[in-house]
Amino acid sequence: MQKIIVYTDGGSRGNPGPAALGVVITDEKGSTIRTYAKTLGRKTNNEAEYAALVFALEKVKSLFGKEKIGRMEVEIRMDSELAVKQLNHEYKMEEEKLQPLFMKVWNLTIDYGKVHFVHILREKNREADRLVNDALDKEQGGLF
Repeated sequence: MQKIIVYTDGGSRGNPGPAALGVVITDEKGSTIRTYAKTLGRKTNNEAEYAALVFALEKVKSLFGKEKIGRMEVEIRMDSELAVKQLNHEYKMEEEKLQPLFMKVWNLTIDYGKVHFVHILREKNREADRLVNDALDKEQGGLF
């Protein structure tokens, strides 16, 4: 079974505030396949984290196709402990605004062979975090 590793991050400047996502898709050995950065408008940090997950799952599906992802193992690494614990059913989903995004993530995972959600430390998620900040800097007219 082919395995890919996906790093996701979402963040906002202010909570809520201008938000963006960053996604890094790698092969099992850590070689980058694709990176993405996208602004999201005004969102909370948690909404941005879930938006990054949805975006990543959709992009992996479009890159590899529905048939191939059905035979793939995808490990999603993110520094949002809250989102990972919610997705792994360790925490209840209490924020109403996150419930539709949570459901979207679960509906997207149906097409995949295996999906694992793993919490990592922020320093292990630097590239996805950089992509978030680059998107926000670009949108806000900053330098990067």
